[in-house]
Amino acid sequence: MNRVEIIGRIVRDIKTESSTNGTTYLRNAVAVDRRGKEKETDFFEITAFGKTAEFIESYFAKGRKIAISGHLQSNSYKDKEGKSHTSVAIICDEVDFCDSKAETTKSEGFLDVNVTEELPFE
Repeated sequence: MNRVEIIGRIVRDIKTESSTNGTTYLRNAVAVDRRGKEKETDFFEITAFGKTAEFIESYFAKGRKIAISGHLQSNSYKDKEGKSHTSVAIICDEVDFCDSKAETTKSEGFLDVNVTEELPFE
């Protein structure tokens, strides 16, 4: 079984791209805090395709907390010098919100959001 679930914060600005066959995709990273007394963080590369990539681009931003369910995929490639490399990424099958925009504040060092704005509903 190849199943991964993580909750963390998006590391970089989100930008979708299109492959040569027209498929929309995005690559980014998610910072996930480890449990324990010492504050340690792991950074996981993520990849999303199609509607999932478009959803992430529309509703998430750098610093937002995101829940991801997916699977691991490894890729092997050779660089310009012929040296072999392997990379591992989480392929996003499902994503969900873990915070509201108001919870992501400048004090967390990610987004510059005015949390004192009045909401359009009560």
